[in-house]
Amino acid sequence: MSQYPTSFDRDDLLKCARGELFGPGNAQLPEPPMLMVDRVLDISADGGAHGKGHVLAEFDISPDLWFFACHFPGNPIMPGCLGLDGLWQLTGFNLGWRGWTGRGYALGVGEVKLTGMVRPDRKKLTYKIDFTKALQTRRLTMGVADGIVEADGDVIYQVKDMKVALSES
Repeated sequence: MSQYPTSFDRDDLLKCARGELFGPGNAQLPEPPMLMVDRVLDISADGGAHGKGHVLAEFDISPDLWFFACHFPGNPIMPGCLGLDGLWQLTGFNLGWRGWTGRGYALGVGEVKLTGMVRPDRKKLTYKIDFTKALQTRRLTMGVADGIVEADGDVIYQVKDMKVALSES
């Protein structure tokens, strides 16, 4: 059982970005504007579709977000890679939440399907992450998960076999 709560607001996530939540040298989120989540609604080490852990989180969309001005002028769309990064951020956050130590980094993703777009008129992204594997050995700390991103309830991104690790170096 984690020593941390099962939900986090933006202030909590900013503490994580500054290295204040899980401690120095451990899992951190990026600071804005690269922070792609505003709140974690629920997190576990044993929930989700496979009983290996999950994260449910949200990101508020507004027309003044930094990427709409440059991607693309006259046709603003959130880059799909930022939605994928939000999934990776939350997968690493779950590992730190479990109390596992080390700095997080993405290892890859098996499959990505982009079936919709995030335009400035959208209001909210919902991230749904289900772990298929979470392991901590003497040499490796890693989470493997599937994820979905919804924009105002519409599934727009689906990923399989996302991998995030923690490393002491």
